[in-house]
Amino acid sequence: MRLNRTIDVRLIKKRCCKRAYIRGAFLGGGSVSDPEKIYHLEIVTHSDSYANSLCSLINEFGLNAKTIERKNNYVVYLKEGEHIVNLLNIIGAHSALLDLENIRIYKDMRNNINRIVNCETANLSKTINAAVRQIENIRYIEDSYGLSNLSPSLREVAELRLNNPDASLRELGEMLNPPIGKSGVNHRLRKLDKIAEELKNKGGEGVAK
Repeated sequence: MRLNRTIDVRLIKKRCCKRAYIRGAFLGGGSVSDPEKIYHLEIVTHSDSYANSLCSLINEFGLNAKTIERKNNYVVYLKEGEHIVNLLNIIGAHSALLDLENIRIYKDMRNNINRIVNCETANLSKTINAAVRQIENIRYIEDSYGLSNLSPSLREVAELRLNNPDASLRELGEMLNPPIGKSGVNHRLRKLDKIAEELKNKGGEGVAK
């Protein structure tokens, strides 16, 4: 008698039969890794052809199962959290599905919070570094050239920045009379940076105000 190493098509004619077959295959050799660490579901088989047949059956449900050889066994596996959830639903493991979904939601929230914090930290560092540079350049202009020699609009922004080192561009703009927007303040501070660079290059003489 010839041993059939693929799935007998007579067992999986209907969609409900396919679900039942996958459920049996999982109960016979399946496992799910700790989702707190990694998303990984696998079913271990002993035949390359059977693993490929089972993989194709699983993928009929719109999943992305793959196969790999490991220690003389052939493993059908899923690595995407959403696909693992879908497979658990297919085989009727609803309690495990809910547990996994709760962990996925928690991990997604934690990752989103970390991304937001990292982004805000990076933006804050960028803002602080810019303010420090602006103050250093304004003090250099003050010492080597004199703020009184600047145009009134530049002198006003320079003095505000010196007196309000922690203020944002928006806050500096609101302090001006008349108030201007962030882009206007940034434009003036850039001109001050340019003047400082020209002074450093020319020894404090001959700058464009």
